[in-house]
Amino acid sequence: MRLSSAFVLWERFVFFARLRGRKALRHRHVHLPGQFAAALVLFLLSTMPVMADSRLAEFLPKVQPSELVPGADHFGPAQGTPPVVPAYQGNTLLGYVYLNADFTNAVGYSGKPIHMLAGIDPKGTITGIRLVDHKEPIVLIGIPEAKVVATMNSLIGRNIGAIASGAERPPQVDIVSGATVTVLVMADSVIRSAVRLVRSGRLGGVAQDAIVAAPIQAREIDSERSEIRGWDELVGDGSVRRLSLSIGDVNQAFTRAGNAEAARNAEGRSEDSFIEMFIAPVSVPTIGRSLLGDEGYARLREQLKPSQQAIVVAGDGAYSFKGSGYVRGGIFDRIELLQDGSSTRFRDRNHTRLGALEAVGSPELREIALFVMPDDFRLDLTQPWQLQLLVQRNIGVRDKAFITFDLDYSLPEKYMRAVPIASPRAAAPVAATQQVTATDTLEQPLWQRIWWTNAFEIGVTVAGLLVLTAIFFFQDTLVRRPRMYAWIRRGFLLFTLIWLGWYTNAQLSVVNVVTFTNALITGFNWEFFLAAPLIFILWAAIAAALLFWGRGPFCGWLCPFGALQELLNNLAQWLKVPQIKVPWALHERLWPIKYIIFLGLFGLSFYSVALAEVFSEVEPFKTSIILKFSRDWPFVIYALTLLSTGLFIERFFCRYLCPLGAALAIPGRIRMFEWLKRWPECGSPCQRCAKECPVQSIHPEGHINVNECIYCMHCQELYHDDHRCPHMIQIRLKRERYDALAAPLTKAGGPKAAYADRNRKPTEPAVPAD
Repeated sequence: MRLSSAFVLWERFVFFARLRGRKALRHRHVHLPGQFAAALVLFLLSTMPVMADSRLAEFLPKVQPSELVPGADHFGPAQGTPPVVPAYQGNTLLGYVYLNADFTNAVGYSGKPIHMLAGIDPKGTITGIRLVDHKEPIVLIGIPEAKVVATMNSLIGRNIGAIASGAERPPQVDIVSGATVTVLVMADSVIRSAVRLVRSGRLGGVAQDAIVAAPIQAREIDSERSEIRGWDELVGDGSVRRLSLSIGDVNQAFTRAGNAEAARNAEGRSEDSFIEMFIAPVSVPTIGRSLLGDEGYARLREQLKPSQQAIVVAGDGAYSFKGSGYVRGGIFDRIELLQDGSSTRFRDRNHTRLGALEAVGSPELREIALFVMPDDFRLDLTQPWQLQLLVQRNIGVRDKAFITFDLDYSLPEKYMRAVPIASPRAAAPVAATQQVTATDTLEQPLWQRIWWTNAFEIGVTVAGLLVLTAIFFFQDTLVRRPRMYAWIRRGFLLFTLIWLGWYTNAQLSVVNVVTFTNALITGFNWEFFLAAPLIFILWAAIAAALLFWGRGPFCGWLCPFGALQELLNNLAQWLKVPQIKVPWALHERLWPIKYIIFLGLFGLSFYSVALAEVFSEVEPFKTSIILKFSRDWPFVIYALTLLSTGLFIERFFCRYLCPLGAALAIPGRIRMFEWLKRWPECGSPCQRCAKECPVQSIHPEGHINVNECIYCMHCQELYHDDHRCPHMIQIRLKRERYDALAAPLTKAGGPKAAYADRNRKPTEPAVPAD
């Protein structure tokens, strides 16, 4: 937002505040803070954006007609509201082009609309997609825009007419690590806008009444047919399908796709084997027994759920169909299974590595993988399906080119048997149920679908937050057992790093603060914030925690990068790496740096949110947590430098540079309770807590600076330790002297024992009478 716009908004706010103030004077019973809140509400409502005119005409000159509608050579005049533009080849209508934001919500992670031009033919099939304008931080820097766009291209060729009628479920696109919300919003926007266009009847070529639900299957797998067959026989009759590519074949494919540079960057001779890949459905009895052996097939049948299928993918050659993505993120990103407009990718939990195939005559293959279908994907083996192989090749130093090859599969008829077709009267309710289910899925808001899809991740995260709450509420009991508490803390930090960070990518960032603030000014939309359930849950928990404990619960317990720093420093101390104690005078003057960084980013966001999000790369969170160091070398070196410094100065980044910590420290001042206990001697003369505080958040006079405290509770361990805290040591020595004095009196009994009993402390046992 420009500064001039900010001043206009401020004047608007002052106007409403004064207006409400004058009314309050005429109605003295009205509470002025309530009036101020009402003025604030009116101010926010007045800043809500009005539905803007279509920007289709603005973006259309950026593309060629053939990019969105293959074969088209010119556009016609815009038609209707929202506008669509016909695409022609000569005088022949080939399709239409429209802007997604004209038909449906397309607000992304930045809080700004993502504008995409989409082409669709008269039959309702998507023919092209082009990203023309966005303010998304994840594609501004860090994640190549081409990688995000490639996921949208998987929607090309999908028939939206069947989805609009409810006959098919909306397709799922691949998730790009670090760009989950953006990718989901983009795909949802393209599908919903196309569905609304189809349902409007403006395409002309889609016969709404002719689109019906998928027919009732007339075939099923013959489970009684089971025999052992050799490799050559399985390959010969199509039970095992094969894709064979040479390096020259791949070069030619890149050349045809218009990427000659990728074709030139091939390693090896043209006639050398690039990949030889085989696929087969091993949940079919004959194929499974032949390839896995009787024991392997029996184990597979015990593992499979009803109607769940499994396939074997095997490969040899220079190119790996597994790649290394599944090691970093748990996803096999080079292969994708497609059927009837739906697709799925396999994760490491769906995968079992096989050493060899059992079929007689089977070759030795470098990679053999057994994949079980994910629970949310149903593979119908009686219908054709495909396995798509993604081939990537480097272009220059940083960029990569991608191309896909399809391996089609149709199960031979001999493995199936006919089943009676349901009568039309009986089939109608089934088809209607399928249609209603698909339609409900389409009409359900995106954020609700995301929450249901991530139910397990949400459950685990909420359980972790409940455990952390219990740790805080019962902190006095835990810190009295320092050894047990130390392992509890390390265990929770591991949970934060591995689960919240590397697995679910729920790393909060100052970008969230900037985006939320900008959304309040330009137009708040809950659906956008709800589209990332774990981020939303964590922010809600942190907002509540600010009232009780300040910023400590996040900075000290729920920040994956902070957990990584502390665990590495613990390892460094165990390895006897010398620790640097920053002099207090210098340490105190380094504190403000992170506040300066935050205020700079916050102020910059009023000028340009996109620019502020670029400069927010001062946080190494995306590099080390989201992308797991799979990034350009300057970002990796920056993150490793901070982590290396943290080996000598514990939580160096948290102390001096973290803008998110600064952002949380400001509202953290409103906390309502003081949970960290202190003795009168703390700071004068005792300095033990101040010297042992891991982040030096305790002033020499004993005061704890809650703006810098990460709530590790080390000072509370000392508070209760009668062997390290001077105050507690004095109490222990007095108790020991008293016990030594009372011991002979207790043995003698009589009046002295009674005197000792009368003067014992309430927490000490009574002296037994004679």
